[in-house]
Amino acid sequence: MPTDFERLLIEYVSDASYTPVKPGILARQLGLKGPAKHQLHEALDTLLASGRLREDKKGRIVPKSVQGAIVGTIKKIAAGGAYLIPHPDRAGEKIDDVFVPAEDLRDAHTGDEVLVRLSRRRGHGGKRYGRVEEILNRATAAFVGTYVERSGRGFVRVDGTQFESAIPVGDPGAKGAQPNDKVVIEMLRFPTHALAGEAVLTRVLGPAGEPEVDTLSIIAEFGLPEEFSEEAVDQAAAAAKDFEENELGSRLDLTKETIITIDPVDARDFDDAISLKRSEDGHWHLGVHIADVAHFVTPGSPLDDEAKRRGTSVYLPGRVIPMLPEVISNGLASLQQDRVRFTKSAFIEFDAEGRVLHTEFANSAIKVVRRFAYEQVMPIVREPNNHDDVPHDVRKLLGEMYELAMILRRRRFEAGALELDLVETKVVVDRAGHVTGVKTVEHDESHQIIEEFMLAANTAVATTLMDLHVPFIRRAHGDPDEEKLRLFAEFVGTLGYPLKKFQSRPDLQKLIREVRGEPTEHAVNYALLRSLKQAVYTVEEEGHYALAVANYCHFTSPIRRYADLTVHRLIGEMTAGRKKPKGLSAEQLATIARRCSDLSRKAEAAERELVKIKLLRFMADKVGDEMDAVITGVERFGVFCRGLEIPVEGLIHITALGAAAKEIFDFDEAAHALVARTSGWTFQLGRPLRVKIARVDIDARKLEFAPADEAPPPSNPQGRRSQGERPSPQNPNGRQGRQSRKAKAKSSRPPQSRQPGRRRRGR
Repeated sequence: MPTDFERLLIEYVSDASYTPVKPGILARQLGLKGPAKHQLHEALDTLLASGRLREDKKGRIVPKSVQGAIVGTIKKIAAGGAYLIPHPDRAGEKIDDVFVPAEDLRDAHTGDEVLVRLSRRRGHGGKRYGRVEEILNRATAAFVGTYVERSGRGFVRVDGTQFESAIPVGDPGAKGAQPNDKVVIEMLRFPTHALAGEAVLTRVLGPAGEPEVDTLSIIAEFGLPEEFSEEAVDQAAAAAKDFEENELGSRLDLTKETIITIDPVDARDFDDAISLKRSEDGHWHLGVHIADVAHFVTPGSPLDDEAKRRGTSVYLPGRVIPMLPEVISNGLASLQQDRVRFTKSAFIEFDAEGRVLHTEFANSAIKVVRRFAYEQVMPIVREPNNHDDVPHDVRKLLGEMYELAMILRRRRFEAGALELDLVETKVVVDRAGHVTGVKTVEHDESHQIIEEFMLAANTAVATTLMDLHVPFIRRAHGDPDEEKLRLFAEFVGTLGYPLKKFQSRPDLQKLIREVRGEPTEHAVNYALLRSLKQAVYTVEEEGHYALAVANYCHFTSPIRRYADLTVHRLIGEMTAGRKKPKGLSAEQLATIARRCSDLSRKAEAAERELVKIKLLRFMADKVGDEMDAVITGVERFGVFCRGLEIPVEGLIHITALGAAAKEIFDFDEAAHALVARTSGWTFQLGRPLRVKIARVDIDARKLEFAPADEAPPPSNPQGRRSQGERPSPQNPNGRQGRQSRKAKAKSSRPPQSRQPGRRRRGR
């Protein structure tokens, strides 16, 4: 697997704007010095020896392939071909996707990093074509699937739709696998368009359909770590043995202060606590106290190696895979009620209007006096006199926390912050892992209280480190592409919501408020989400678009995020008396930041996939049942719908739309709609629809819907436009019109991990 420096070199040298230079100049262009420069030269030697890069006659570094090659990631589609999703160019600009036909894909598969040479061929709307020249990095060689036997031979049907045919694994008795067992295979030869693959069976997970086996399948599929190293476990045990809560040393003693926690009722780790006082001058004095994980996890230690390898805790339905052993995450660094715990505290002074006046930090010790679940908070805030079981000072604290949080929230939105109304649902499972129901997670003012204080602390830490000119890992959310916002404005215009200032965050937030509770709410929020960039970890001085702040980082969850731990160490140097913390180099932090971003996305994807599997099992015996849904994606081949009560997504194929009337539909990409040629029936992104469950395929992770009624519903479900205003294609032959040809978006389905306003603690 290529190192980060090997990948950096390949991307840089393969960029179309690269001018060949000698190795020494290459290092200077990349801004690398010292150890990083040495690592670059080692990576360069490896790439030259393997032939992935080469030197020309003048000793300049040039790419192996011909000019016009692009590095990116493969994403296969059901038809057999794939799209190359190019890495951004050196200026950070997104490059349009490239279509790779099945016959030009070689044996590349989804997630593989490849080098693609562009061809002169162009497809519909100017779509570029290419062929895979080289596979630079396999996403994985391990896959999960269902074991079957045919004619005395063993095969594995890999879960999902990546492989069309079952993969032969040879000996049917290997590892004691039984038909219909879930197994893990290691690919020996990847299948191509023309040749079958071959694999070896490496692990039997258990009978398909068992809840625990589903969980193990996802863990194996995504390569999630399970067991901690023996050295890390021993170090955690030693830390627990040596911990003396009364030996505070030089820590600021806050154990007599009124400090509380507010968390979900089923929270596993408690890493943040709050104190708040108001002085006679009307100023607010907020204390955000975060578990001092850095005290137990020192750089270069076995615990640090494990945390860095994992990058993040993974929250699966019914199971948590922690970043740190539970003796740390659920014990020493968990801010439990009535227990002395070590913390790093951020003290922020605000004036009466919520403007920051002063910030300072301290190594501290606290003792939480009361733990609250979110649901308990607002009844006390609204009617404090009806809760005599809660001490007066705690009731007063909750009331003041609410008052300050609402001031800060108002100021954030006045400054242009953006927050999408995205419904968060939670799968409810029993002890055995079976789904018993689905519930919507309510985000009331109690969530907003903690949200505002975590945002304030993260911003205060980032601003302080920025002022000291110290490199640190930021949480950045780049400005969206102007063309994508323009297309978004065109789309909401078709729904009856004109958006002239589509680059204005206040106008975007006004639109979100306007559609709240309307049938179009889901469509507008997800279409806007699709128009925004992903938040990432980086050392670059990028702001956070959704939060409308110039400096932002993650400080508030070092139990579950390694990026936060690196920030804690910098704060630790400051509290130890170093005016300007030294920390790691920008190059070292950049490597960690990229890894943290990748691992965070992997964790989120694993959670989504397991939720999908559990929901599909929940739906398996409900074929024929009807449910209310909303259209979440529109493609040429049909529409994707998401259930309102049960948040599962399925496809209504175009052949099932208006089947009784034998309608032919045209695809209007600009309006995200399929429009019937004869009747004008319109199936548009965001419209509500009554559907019935037609087919459930758990192994392929697919759900198929059909319209509940033979006759499609009226073509104008939005209620904002007249019948004459419905979207229509630009010509009767189904070819896209002028606006559709300009549209750069390849799909109207929303991505799953670009949620700038997703309300998870700490942003």
